[in-house]
Order: sequence, then structure tokens, then C-alpha cells
Amino acid sequence: MVAETSMIQWASHRLVFGSRTCVMGILNVTPDSFSDGGRYFSVDSAVAKGIQLVRDGADILDVGGESSRPFSDSVSPEEESQRVAPVIERLARSVSIPISIDTTKAEVARRAIEAGASMINDISALQGDPGMADVVSDCRVPVVLMHMQGTPKTMQTAPRYENAALDIRRFLSQTVQFAESRNIPRSRIIIDPGIGFGKTAEQNLLLIRRLRIFKSLRLPILVGTSRKSFIRHALGLADDIAPSSGPIETATQATVAAAVLNGAHIVRVHDVATTRITVRMIDALKHGCGVEPFTRKVSDRHG
Repeated sequence: MVAETSMIQWASHRLVFGSRTCVMGILNVTPDSFSDGGRYFSVDSAVAKGIQLVRDGADILDVGGESSRPFSDSVSPEEESQRVAPVIERLARSVSIPISIDTTKAEVARRAIEAGASMINDISALQGDPGMADVVSDCRVPVVLMHMQGTPKTMQTAPRYENAALDIRRFLSQTVQFAESRNIPRSRIIIDPGIGFGKTAEQNLLLIRRLRIFKSLRLPILVGTSRKSFIRHALGLADDIAPSSGPIETATQATVAAAVLNGAHIVRVHDVATTRITVRMIDALKHGCGVEPFTRKVSDRHG
């Protein structure tokens, strides 16, 4: 079953889902992200990293100014906006792909869109801020609605489900209905089962295996497995191993391949260059043909 929404087109952007998997590159402008906290905290380093992700083959840049790692604390909308808006403003002058703002706060989302963002990735699925639905509707941008049990501060305390896959599908279905009731059309909605957000390691593996259950919602599916702790647990690796280490990154690519084979339309990752190779091969296996080599140019006018 193909997604009901095979293409999302808005403003000057278009995302096509089908023979080619889209890659969303992660750009954390935070001092405390679980994988690369602090590495791209300055505007210059974040912009340079974003441009490199585009050159590596990203179809979307996902810029976040607040860590959502387990047990993390929230930051104020003002601080979060100050982190992301200057980066988005400069990137928007240099890259042509959509820039997504990864936030649960309506004020941050609106300011990011004013700076040049053109998508919203809301891990709270419009539930974290009562004003978020209005921002999505007013700005006429696509939105990612993700499942999370609890909040980043509490989600890994004791996640429980009657049936994880069915419970999460029910939640996403209800959330999509709520979005539509707030004048957000299905043609601009992407769903995300929320790997690593309020799930045990076993439940995360189950969701990847059973990803096709979400295709009944007939919407594009985004999956983010990159460098998450369930990979370390599945491999029996020490807790102190770096998320960016070779074993974790290699295993990440295995989860990406499995997600694409099971129906993911978009994968959210840190290592875009390697992932582009992975999804190109999986797409060829799925569709029985080769894929054209990827090339993308970016402007150097980002000063």
C-alpha cells in the first residue's frame, strides 16, 4: 500500500515519496544533545555543518535548539529561538532544500519560519503547546507529528503499552484527526512513531519490524533511529561508548535499511553521506532498478 500523500508540495519546495527515500539531516544547535552536543553550538559551526549535510545529500535539514535526550530539561522559548533563528536565517540564503524546525513551542516555530524555515517537526504532536496547531495552519507548512509517551524528562522512566504498535498507531490516527480539525490538511502531515521516545529497547526493535502497520494511515512515515541508545542495548555495548562510534554508526545504518524496507519514506540521521548510500541501495533492491547518482550544489553566499 502506497502512502495517500505521495508528494508534499508547498511554496518553492516539493518532497516526493516513492522510488527514492528522503534523508533528513540532523543539525543540533545545543550544548547538550546526546550525540553531538556543543559541536555545532556557534552560529558559524552550525551553518558550516548544515551546508555540509546538504552537500552530503540531505533532502531536509532539521534544526533543533533544545535537546530531547532522555531526562533532559526544557529551555525557554527565547533561548531556543536565539539558538536556532540566526542559523536558519543564514542557511536559508545558501540552501534550496526545506529547513525544518525541531521544536514543541509555537513561538519558536513561528520565529524559525520567519527566519526561513519551511517545516515543523513537533515531537509532542501539537500537544506540547496549544498554539502550535495555529502556527502550522497559519504558516501553511508541513508538520511532522511524532508519538512520545510522556516528555523527554519522563519518557524513559517506565514506558508501558498494552500493545506498542497498535497503541501508537491509534495515537497517531487521533492526532491526525485533531490536526485536520485545526485546519491542517492531510496533504501536509507526516507521521513518526517516535523510536526512542518513551519505548524500551525491545519496543523500538518491534516498531521497526512492524513499521508497515502505520501504512494504514496512508501518510508519509518518518523514522529516526540514528545513534539511539536501543542500538547500544541490542548490541550489548557498554553504556559509555560514544554515540558517534563506529559500531553504533554501522548499526544505525542497519536500522535505516530495515526501516526503509518496512515502509519508511523519510529517515532522520546524523551521518547523511553514509545514509545516502544505504538508502540508494535499499531503494534499488525494493524497486528493482538503479537510482541516478546524487548531486547537489549549494551557494557560498552565507556570510
